Amino acid sequence: MNRFAGLRFLGPYLRPYRGRASLALLSLIVAAGTVLAFGACLRALIDRGFAQGRADILDYALASLIAVALVLAIASGARFYLVSWLGERVVGDLRRDLFAHVVRLGPAWFEIKRSGDVMSRISADAQLIEQVIGSSASVALRNALMCVGGVVMLVVTNPKLASMVLGVVPLVVAPIVLYGRRVRALSREAQARLADMVSEGAETLDAVRTVQAFAQEGRATARFATATERAFEAARRRIGQRAVMTTMAIFVVFAAVGFLLWMGGHDVLSGRISAGDLTAFVFYAVLVASSGGAISETIGDLQRAAGAAERLAELRAEPPAIVEAAQPKPLPQPLQGGVAFDQVSFRYPARPEALALDRFDLKVAPGETVAIVGPSGAGKSTVFNLLLRFYDPEAGAVRIDGVDIRALRFADLRSTLAIVPQEPVLFTASVADNIRYGRPDASDAEVRAAAEAASAAGFIDVLPQGYATDLGARGVRLSGGQRQRIAIARALLRNPAILLLDEATSALDAESELAVQQALDRLMGGRTTLVIAHRLATVQKADRIVVIDHGRVVDVGRHADLVRRGGLYARLAELQFNLSAAAS
Repeated sequence: MNRFAGLRFLGPYLRPYRGRASLALLSLIVAAGTVLAFGACLRALIDRGFAQGRADILDYALASLIAVALVLAIASGARFYLVSWLGERVVGDLRRDLFAHVVRLGPAWFEIKRSGDVMSRISADAQLIEQVIGSSASVALRNALMCVGGVVMLVVTNPKLASMVLGVVPLVVAPIVLYGRRVRALSREAQARLADMVSEGAETLDAVRTVQAFAQEGRATARFATATERAFEAARRRIGQRAVMTTMAIFVVFAAVGFLLWMGGHDVLSGRISAGDLTAFVFYAVLVASSGGAISETIGDLQRAAGAAERLAELRAEPPAIVEAAQPKPLPQPLQGGVAFDQVSFRYPARPEALALDRFDLKVAPGETVAIVGPSGAGKSTVFNLLLRFYDPEAGAVRIDGVDIRALRFADLRSTLAIVPQEPVLFTASVADNIRYGRPDASDAEVRAAAEAASAAGFIDVLPQGYATDLGARGVRLSGGQRQRIAIARALLRNPAILLLDEATSALDAESELAVQQALDRLMGGRTTLVIAHRLATVQKADRIVVIDHGRVVDVGRHADLVRRGGLYARLAELQFNLSAAAS
């Protein structure tokens, strides 16, 4: 039974609903029992009704058949509802838990995993689980009960013929055992190829504008077609093995039934058994045969589900790279917003050969605005990533108001921060919901005030439904500058102690930049601000400029002082800030 070991993963999800599961099992047993009762009704109908010519027996047998049919119908309907409900409920719980686990794994895990593969597991693999719980498992169990009950009734009806039936059982079981393991392995491969196909399609659709801009629709289609063919080929191999297994099992079963009919017919002709006995025996033999055939088919479904459950269990077992403190410390109150990086060294998991930060030291006083400047790859974004605790340093410590952030609850740490990235992320929701993303309990008046402070109220008011307008996937219905202002309004509404800006005005035109810069000046007032700077206006307003290169601080000062010293900052200023143009 090791081939079904993956299904043990579902035990904790079924346990809360064991009452409904018990009722489903009871309904299943009743339905199987009533099917077995049909054989006795047939025997009475033939031997005592037809053979003896008694109409009253015929009437009684008909009434019995109708009563059995009614019980069977009610029990089958109850079983269908209960197991279908269980399937949907368990898979809903499973998907919820898996998503809650995955969303907490952190960016390091997603550096090596494709989000499309994750969603394929949560959707397609979980759908196989629903199919098993809501259908295949109960079908397999019902047929197993009818098979066992049918064998018992065969022995009671005619031991000699029953012994022949039992002799066929190993021939039925053999192909299931031989091909079962192969089917299970192919099922896992088919699900993996399906996940690859979903990932390929999702990645292309997410970047559909880039695909079209470079006229790569044909290439994208070809790549997706290749992934589709791989998924089809894996599914074809799995289907082929299942077909062979099912073909062998059904042929052996029904060939055996034909042989038993031949043997039983000779016994009736010789008077050793009655016609009713043979009819009942044939009914039970067909019942056993059909049950065996159904089991051989559902075994494949169960094996597919076992493979899917293993993939889901692997996902659920993924340990988070960043773990919350077992006994977290509180932040000092009132919060000042001081930030310190003490001899911090760090490498990204996907690039372990290169230090992103190398003994990085930086202290930011409460309320101070610090601009971080450096060439591409110098480690500017890494400073933000560590402060948000998306990653932990391999050496050194990051502190807020003197407390190591590794000792804080995630919620406590991140409630003190707000980030406005260079490429803002908006969700498929209304304008108001996107603004209040960091403060879901904010009132409509507070949302509007934040939008006005971010110079966003003007364009929001002319949208079709104003603040209720749905922005589409990733805010596709807004311009780059409008998306940036929504992100700034979101940070304004959060009212953080520490503000992280990745050059939040980079996507704005000159008029909008002036308005938003004024809003940012108000937002930055009295709070600690770290800015990844790309523009001259930003660095000139900073209290200090920190120049980093190869993960180290190489210079600190004000703009004019750093330019006079020459060196890296002066070269960056000439390239990035266009000093000559600014001077003229």
